[in-house]
Amino acid sequence: MATTGSTQQWLVVINDEEQYSIWFADREIPKGWRTVGKTGPKADCLKYIGEVWTDMRPASLRKWMAEQEAAEKKG
Repeated sequence: MATTGSTQQWLVVINDEEQYSIWFADREIPKGWRTVGKTGPKADCLKYIGEVWTDMRPASLRKWMAEQEAAEKKG
């Protein structure tokens, strides 16, 4: 069972769309998510996400937009 307060440890997780979240360190990670290697207090994990997740668009949207831009340059 998760503990409360500042002793609770969290994991930073990411999904296939490269969207970040946090999850209880003592619970099974939900399907579709994986850890990124950052564990700690909630505030530290949220700070980490704020530093690394600079583009909030899902990966599929970023890919589509890049393809559209490349197509426009071609012709």
